[in-house]
Amino acid sequence: MDSPANRRRIRICLAASAGGHLLQLLKLEPAWRDARKFFLTTGDVVAAELRERYDSPVYLAVECNRYQPLRLLRSSLRSLAAMLREKPDVILSTGAASGCIACLLGKLAGAKVVWVDSIANVDRLSLSGRIVLLFADLFVVQWPHLATGGRGIEFHGQLI
Repeated sequence: MDSPANRRRIRICLAASAGGHLLQLLKLEPAWRDARKFFLTTGDVVAAELRERYDSPVYLAVECNRYQPLRLLRSSLRSLAAMLREKPDVILSTGAASGCIACLLGKLAGAKVVWVDSIANVDRLSLSGRIVLLFADLFVVQWPHLATGGRGIEFHGQLI
């Protein structure tokens, strides 16, 4: 039987746009603290802070949205490069578009996808969340009324 020291720790991609999405992801640190991890985010300043604080690789995607197809493509290519290099077992994201792209590419590469929709989404799921819901292995919301409908959406209390 393998001891915990001999078992391979999972490799997790922590993907979130800089700003509120990243702050929410960092609040989930107890869930990923002991994992082998790398970050995928937007913003040079944030990337430098993450590298220093966590001593983990940080990859920069491009801040984008559905109205910016060229930026979406650039962000996808950067995310793909990170996925190919790091080969994560799990993608954990709180959004937004760059997190959605990372989840899709990670899923295509065989990773499990965990999405935690933003606490700011009180009335309905985020657009990125509605896309990721189609293929997520675990989809968590912060408000109980958003977990109704039996679509694989879970509520476990406010996590963030």
